[in-house]
Amino acid sequence: MKLEKKDILGMQDLSVDEINLILETAESFLEISTREIKKVPTLRGKTIINLFFEASTRTRTSFEIAGKRLSADTINISSSTSSVVKGETLIDTARNLEAMNPDVIVIRHSAAGAPHLLSSLVKQSIINAGDGAHEHPTQALLDMMTIKEKKGRISGLKIAIAGDIAHSRVARSNIYGLTKMGAEIVVAGPATMLPRNIEQMGVKVFNNLDDAITGADVVMMLRIQLERQKQSVFPSLREYSQHYCLNRHNIKLAKNDVIVMHPGPINRGVEISPDIADDPSCSVILNQVNNGVAVRMALLYLLIGGHE
Repeated sequence: MKLEKKDILGMQDLSVDEINLILETAESFLEISTREIKKVPTLRGKTIINLFFEASTRTRTSFEIAGKRLSADTINISSSTSSVVKGETLIDTARNLEAMNPDVIVIRHSAAGAPHLLSSLVKQSIINAGDGAHEHPTQALLDMMTIKEKKGRISGLKIAIAGDIAHSRVARSNIYGLTKMGAEIVVAGPATMLPRNIEQMGVKVFNNLDDAITGADVVMMLRIQLERQKQSVFPSLREYSQHYCLNRHNIKLAKNDVIVMHPGPINRGVEISPDIADDPSCSVILNQVNNGVAVRMALLYLLIGGHE
């Protein structure tokens, strides 16, 4: 099967077969990261532009490494070094980049829908690396890969996602993707951090963290998205951590073989205690980072190299 898509804009657009294809391809790329020379000539002669208008460590670096390990020419552009600071619009930026004939444009932007706008304007493949509080499809795919790697399956698992659900593009993409793959999703957070009518996405909703993680196979903790909150939605970080921090006490409510995930960056002691974040018996946070490179390699290959 081929990935018959020009762009990767969101999990909502991907079928189960397409998700499986991406995950299987990513698994085949994992081995490259263990080699002494971590490079293959698969995308030699291809050009990838990483266009990041928001701060990023894991996603931006992961895309850069993915492109370079496939021997593509990779160019990184941030908002501070682009002509956006001179008043150029995103549309003009995209059209000027298109004129340089790259093969893929990876974009992260604070405005929901920015990748969709670009995909309608340029002929190159667009990969959404996060758009506002809308979606973050590559994060969801690497999360799925990690769950499948550790649990052997996704279907039938109880997966609890807790924290700032309302402002989290990671939560939204994971809900779309994991429900398609047959998982039972429960979400937890203060009422002020839960989207209105989120039940319509097919999830169970709790305001109490303990209730949500009871019997869970997977617990995914989320960072408070202070940069997206227009006003304070909780009294204090101390009070939030008292009710919504995953720690040694409440993790006992989950299954004995529970795995703990976090998309990063972690606010230690706020949404997750340091001893849980660093516990190799349950934490798979660094596995997620490693799998992120393989997933992004797979997407680049399937979009601009997989048909050859």
